[in-house]
Amino acid sequence: MLKPDGRVIMVSGASRGIGRATVERLSTAGFTVSAGLRNPTSVAEGERLSVHGYEAEEAGSAEAWVAATVSRWGRIDGLVNVAGIHKVVHVFDGDEDDLDEMWRVNVKGPLRLIRAAVPLLSATGHGRVVNVASNAGKRVPANVGYAMSKFAVVALTHGVRREGWEAGIRATAICPGLVATDMASVFPLPPEQMSQPQDIAALIETMLCVPNNAAVSELVVHCQFEPML
Repeated sequence: MLKPDGRVIMVSGASRGIGRATVERLSTAGFTVSAGLRNPTSVAEGERLSVHGYEAEEAGSAEAWVAATVSRWGRIDGLVNVAGIHKVVHVFDGDEDDLDEMWRVNVKGPLRLIRAAVPLLSATGHGRVVNVASNAGKRVPANVGYAMSKFAVVALTHGVRREGWEAGIRATAICPGLVATDMASVFPLPPEQMSQPQDIAALIETMLCVPNNAAVSELVVHCQFEPML
């Protein structure tokens, strides 16, 4: 297993939910963390934690965050893409604004961060990319628009695995079901029966630590029975 000491991990969506839990988990475990979020004043910096503004939809924001991370810590060993939004879009809806927004945030945001970080990840020989997708990236619920964006995140993850393999980059798509975050508050399942952000953060940490010859491409996580196919 790879050790955390000296490794720098970027985490998007770090202000709340899975992102915040991941920052806390990795910092406690001994990683150095670069947290990206819309409002950088909402998280306090620490000895091994730097906080940076990041807007998934804003052109140049990914590149600026990567540059700031390298300037502060000198390297990047891993990237955890958590930032995402949930909008309801059905096949027969006439308006595409919500779908376009999900595509910009959920798909193009991670893509831009990965592209900006690839040279640094390659330099380590054991770069890691963890993309938080969803059960909706493995089967199609009523909200087909959200599923489309998460299917794309899974596809992106496999593309990173393929193109980065020889440089030692390994990529994992974590696909949880309902997680007790603000995003899941619209669903009827009680929060205590959902997966917890801290548990998903623990799985993310594990994916960052597995060696090159034990890579996990997809990790599907359930809090209730799911007929996946």
